[in-house]
Amino acid sequence: MSTIQDRIVRYGELRPCKTAFIDAHTPGSDQKENFTIIGGGVSESPDQHVHITDQIGFNIGAAGQPPKCRNSLHSHTTAEVFFVLKGRWRFFWGRHGDAGEFVAEEGDIFNIPTGIFRGFENIGTDYGMIMAVLGGDDAGGGVTWAPQVIEDARDHGLVLGENGVLYDSKKGVSLPDGINPMPLLSEEELAAFPEVPVEAVVRDYVARYWDLMALARDKPAKVIGADALLKDKPGFCVDFLTRGSLPADMHSHDQHTVLMPVRGHWRLRWEGGETTLNPGDTALIKAGETHSLEPSMTGEASLYRVTATDDPAGATWTGN
Repeated sequence: MSTIQDRIVRYGELRPCKTAFIDAHTPGSDQKENFTIIGGGVSESPDQHVHITDQIGFNIGAAGQPPKCRNSLHSHTTAEVFFVLKGRWRFFWGRHGDAGEFVAEEGDIFNIPTGIFRGFENIGTDYGMIMAVLGGDDAGGGVTWAPQVIEDARDHGLVLGENGVLYDSKKGVSLPDGINPMPLLSEEELAAFPEVPVEAVVRDYVARYWDLMALARDKPAKVIGADALLKDKPGFCVDFLTRGSLPADMHSHDQHTVLMPVRGHWRLRWEGGETTLNPGDTALIKAGETHSLEPSMTGEASLYRVTATDDPAGATWTGN
């Protein structure tokens, strides 16, 4: 039986996949790295390493990119939530990526509405990292790419099969017999993807780090949930913790919980052990496991806590 110590993935031990998605050879996107931390994720590559295979109702992953590297336009049918761990990132959306954009700084979180094409780019001066939470055990079954992304990828040797698997002609790999290329979306299908105004996105789906630091001074700030700052029911809820957000008492949760530090160092204790969590680390706490959590030293400390809920993963909840 595994212990909490067995379910901690350290930032410095993350294993990247550089061929996770269809745009892995496309200039401008060919330097990105994908990390699958908990659950299967949405990688299209058989080379993707999965750190923790447990199914907990949602997936945890990450994307690392050098400056000026971008992730191409794609859509999800379940939640895709990002918070910035390192760097400065531009998020953009719409059929051609020009319906809106905003810049996220370290610690900011973005609950991207389902059913829209979205992409992101590292606009900082150093390697950047964004951490991700994806709804559902199968993360919605994968991603849907804008037609131009599939066409550009084909021009650079990568073909996505209708089975959701990538085939690299540069390695002499072709589509197996009976497997056709992933079809492009028709104009009629594309019309169903909304062009969400930037004012609505920033108002309803973005929370800024320093606002959360103020809100969490004496209790956890509810970031994503039915009664949270960003109202949604994606199959999990997200809280933000800082110094003073909760007492250092031993406690447990009825659902699986993931701890993801942003700043500072956090002492995690459980029956029979303790450790320190650092920024970029990920810890899975199973339902019913007694533990305590507190900053382990003075200075700035912040952490996102993701907890499974009984809500089914699916489209963004609109309150109906």
